[in-house]
Amino acid sequence: MVSVPRAASPDDLLPRAEEILHDVFGHPRFRGEQVQIVTHVAAGGDALVLMPTGGGKSLCYQVPSLLREGVGVVVSPLIALMQDQVAALRQLGLNAAYLNSTLDARSAREVERAFVDGDLDLLYVAPERLTTPACLDLLSRGRIALFAIDEAHCVSQWGHDFRPEYLQLSVLHERFPQVPRIALTATADPQTRDEIIRRLALDEARVFVSSFDRPNIRYAIVDKAEPRAQLLRFIRDEHPGQAGIVYCLSRRKVEETAAWLAEQGIDALPYHAGMDASVRAEHQARFQRDDALVMVATIAFGMGIDKPDVRFVAHLDLPRSIEGYYQETGRAGRDGQPASAWMTYGLADVVQQRRLIDTSEADDAHKRLSTAKLDALLGLCETVGCRRVRLLDYFGEAGKPCGNCDNCLEPPETWDATDAARKALSCIYRTGQRFGVGYLIDVLRGRESDRVRAWQHDKLSVFGVGADLDDNAWRGVFRQLVALGFVWVDHENHGGLRLDESARPVLRGEVEVQMRRTVKRGKLSRAGRAAAQAAAPLTAAASDLLARLKAWRLGVAKEQSVPAYVILHDSTLTELAQRRPQSIEVLHDVPGIGASKLQRYGDALLEVIRRD
Repeated sequence: MVSVPRAASPDDLLPRAEEILHDVFGHPRFRGEQVQIVTHVAAGGDALVLMPTGGGKSLCYQVPSLLREGVGVVVSPLIALMQDQVAALRQLGLNAAYLNSTLDARSAREVERAFVDGDLDLLYVAPERLTTPACLDLLSRGRIALFAIDEAHCVSQWGHDFRPEYLQLSVLHERFPQVPRIALTATADPQTRDEIIRRLALDEARVFVSSFDRPNIRYAIVDKAEPRAQLLRFIRDEHPGQAGIVYCLSRRKVEETAAWLAEQGIDALPYHAGMDASVRAEHQARFQRDDALVMVATIAFGMGIDKPDVRFVAHLDLPRSIEGYYQETGRAGRDGQPASAWMTYGLADVVQQRRLIDTSEADDAHKRLSTAKLDALLGLCETVGCRRVRLLDYFGEAGKPCGNCDNCLEPPETWDATDAARKALSCIYRTGQRFGVGYLIDVLRGRESDRVRAWQHDKLSVFGVGADLDDNAWRGVFRQLVALGFVWVDHENHGGLRLDESARPVLRGEVEVQMRRTVKRGKLSRAGRAAAQAAAPLTAAASDLLARLKAWRLGVAKEQSVPAYVILHDSTLTELAQRRPQSIEVLHDVPGIGASKLQRYGDALLEVIRRD
């Protein structure tokens, strides 16, 4: 790759940058602030880039690496992510390599020699390895174009994905002060951004903040009733035969959910850190390779997966924060095509997350911050307004109602729950602030169980005062009382509910309480119908050609032992199916087909397209 001299200005670099973008990566033009980021870094400037998943972060350091003299060194947190990106870059005809524990000594020495000789375009290294004396010595013997620090939010001790080894990366600025650095992340609130700048010594860096909006993702949060059945209905109705990720909090739930989905005819596999490493690796490889696999996993899965055609991300348990939710849901629809972020949510989720915070070994400051982050997430779950507006507001970005989330498509009902809230709070108080929701509902609805009679709670004034609401409605009331902070869960007393001081004005009738009405949906919702329709916009002829193109791609991927999307993305195949190009020249204009892929696959693609 011919490099532009280091002294070039951003304006001088633009024509060459656009040429690389088209000829190497197969893209017709830069998107958003990519061009400003690329030329700024290529000219020698430092940068902090906040850009949503699927927004093209990788190009922001890959193109400058090719523009500058030397090798682009990329700090990447996971082995799977390195391997994916290196395989994709080699498909583009670039000299890319990684240094990690999967290499034997001989292979590692070959990579090191190629780096020192300047034979690489990009080198991917884990933070633990990069900061060792041996690796720093290696870097000093080669010529470095830039340092790219991917997933930079991992440096934040207040973040959702803290990696202590990231704290040592300030050594790059100390040892190589003339080498530009670009830190990139899709997830960072203002506090995390400030911490990234401070800990990585990026005080002089230019900060680029793209919109956090992922307009192709439809957000939906449903009241938890029968979560497995709800999940199955969601997959079958909205995403049949498509790839997706289902997140669960515990390893046991991962195993049980994956087995149950498989019994229902869904191609599903489990993934968690407690599994045998070889089995886990095989499951991950199958997910990357197959078009329609559903992976049921803990949140450890997905960060190192560059699979662009994940059509849905589902949560059966509440995440820890909006940052975590955004990061996890962002693994859907990386190709820009319609995708869904779906979650079931109930009182047990709130109780569980608050218990995890209360019983953690973190200091009080960290517990307060974790509680505030959870409260913000509960606000997203309980809002009656646009989910997207609430999500963007958390990251400091203004938004307008999107018309593409469950609340926009089917506005929820609200009701004056002041009387119901007072009854519930009074029931908690009069039964001694020691019982859970199920028992409290029995008292409110006037059920004369043996337990109620044993405690003589059938004699209380609150016994039977809530017969006008069913169990589902009362669960919604208690859930929202906890989410609003009027009630908290006493984990030291078997999970009994207790009143917060803020409940007093409600009990005295001084505060009005509006709540979201709990609704049980059976049939496919309007949001679900819209998602299902958006997923299949092709004509019959185009759909048939797309199926043939995918079959061809799968065969090529198996021959090369790489994930199918490394050959060509779904979005590129869809474009081919719609445009049906008949010549190499027209084929080169299809996004995602650069010079190397045109040379490798052009004739074969035309043969598939021309086939009757």
